[in-house]
Amino acid sequence: MYYSNGNYEAFARPEKPAGVELKSAYLVGSGLASLAAACFLIRDGQMKGEKIHILESRELPGGACDGIKDQDKGFIIRGGREMENHFECLWDLFRSIPSLETEGASVLDEFYWLNKKDPNYSLMRATVNRGEDAHTDGKFALTEKAAMEIMKLFFTRDEDLYDKKIADMFSGEFFESNFWLYWRTMFAFEDWHSALEMKLYIQRFIHHIGGLPDFSALKFTKYNQYESLILPMVKYLEAHHVDFQYNVKVTNVIFDMKGSRKEAKKIICERNGSDAFIELTEEDLVFVTNGSCVENASFGDDNHAPDFVITNGGCWDLWRNIAKQDASFGHPEKFCTNTAATNWESATVTTLDDKIPPYIQKICKRDPFSGRVVTGGIITVKDSNWMMSYTLNRQPHFKEQPKDQLVVWIYGLFTDVPGNYIKKPMRECTGIEITEEWLYHMGVPEAEIHEMATKSARCIPCMMPYVTAFFMPRTKGDRPKVVPEGCVNVAFIGQFADTVRDTVFTTEYSVRTAMEAVYTLLNVDRGVPEVFGSCYDIRVLLSATSKMMDGGKMMDMKLPFPANMVKKKLLQKISGTVIEDLLKKYNAI
Repeated sequence: MYYSNGNYEAFARPEKPAGVELKSAYLVGSGLASLAAACFLIRDGQMKGEKIHILESRELPGGACDGIKDQDKGFIIRGGREMENHFECLWDLFRSIPSLETEGASVLDEFYWLNKKDPNYSLMRATVNRGEDAHTDGKFALTEKAAMEIMKLFFTRDEDLYDKKIADMFSGEFFESNFWLYWRTMFAFEDWHSALEMKLYIQRFIHHIGGLPDFSALKFTKYNQYESLILPMVKYLEAHHVDFQYNVKVTNVIFDMKGSRKEAKKIICERNGSDAFIELTEEDLVFVTNGSCVENASFGDDNHAPDFVITNGGCWDLWRNIAKQDASFGHPEKFCTNTAATNWESATVTTLDDKIPPYIQKICKRDPFSGRVVTGGIITVKDSNWMMSYTLNRQPHFKEQPKDQLVVWIYGLFTDVPGNYIKKPMRECTGIEITEEWLYHMGVPEAEIHEMATKSARCIPCMMPYVTAFFMPRTKGDRPKVVPEGCVNVAFIGQFADTVRDTVFTTEYSVRTAMEAVYTLLNVDRGVPEVFGSCYDIRVLLSATSKMMDGGKMMDMKLPFPANMVKKKLLQKISGTVIEDLLKKYNAI
């Protein structure tokens, strides 16, 4: 496997890998990473679909990319996915997946057309005082000290950030800034999360710094991610006769170790509750999704809070059992043993009449029934004790959704503190109580809140104990490499596999690990697109620095006397050169 850039290899079809006719593939789990791996096995590996077996413990595919209409509870979304134009592997995949709505078009085609016609941006990023504009005005409000701390993190080596927390790298001035408000709520970072992951995020998305305050950097699907992304992939794979096996819980993969060589020999599983196993040869490729951010997710309803389930869960037990066999298979305990630090809660609210929509429209400044962008990303309640944010994507968010209903997604970063209106921790609240807290922050008169929450909406809360597990501080080797050294027929895929420079908690990361896994194990002779190199582009760095300083000039920063003298001489030297033109163009001087 090797990386490429440019479009020379982007449109090339690889030759059929040698010996692929003799191989089979077993994919543990049916989340985005597994489905993507299966698609790459067919498209680029040219493996026959009937030789690809997807083993899923649930009755539905999709993993964390869900979105369903439960017959008893109603519409449910555990989370949403933010995408951007430089998800190179994701778009490489979806250019080949046929649309389910537009004949002759791909999923990428319809996504591209939609976001061209209806570009995403927010008109209200944050509120205070029960629905009033927080007047962040797109400003980061970083002091020079806080800005320098970001720059220092940006240039710090990965190995110097192993096991360090964000709080270890920043002062109080940074945590009081709008930058941190935007950042933590958009990406779900806490100050005890990994400083390394934050650095990787800054480097990965440095070209979108200017789009953080209004979400103009983001692109969204037409419907929820299950219907817009997962179902087209499932239909594509079914058309190629891929073998989907549901109610199969994989509990271990047994390896034969000889020196540095590692060969998977047996898959241990439970099939419909009964013990079973699958014997493997070197020609049987195994793709393991290790760990899960939605493991043990539990649902409540209007009258019941969701349970906080802290047992290990299937995906974590599987990884533990594999990791016991060799150190190169990672250390799951670094990610799944502190649910107090990795949990947050979401809720899906469905409006049932015309009482709530006017409050939504007043805040987001758009007609939520227009079929176009509504909030344009999350609206954060800046003074919420729960650090509540909520969003309405284009409506309808589900194909079955009635035209007079809206589906709203809410999440709270702090689930263990009492709310501002409901004096209970979010994790103890029923759906009605979460709706009441939301309506309070929307500015609904207090006398009307309870009746509106009980009669004008339905709320399904969801507690996720491990949702930010991949952000926990880590060191080298805690996540296994996509293909650990010596492995001949096994790869790890998904958010807890380790690849270079990319960032977890994205659709791109799942697809990238899948592409690298397939290309490595099958020796596919086509380059994997490298992570977009914006952090190496001087133009992007200059522009981002100016934007972080709210339009200030980098050369205007106060420096000690000797440095000021050097700066003046430098400016004199570059006067009249292309360097001066570059610095002016990108607002450094």
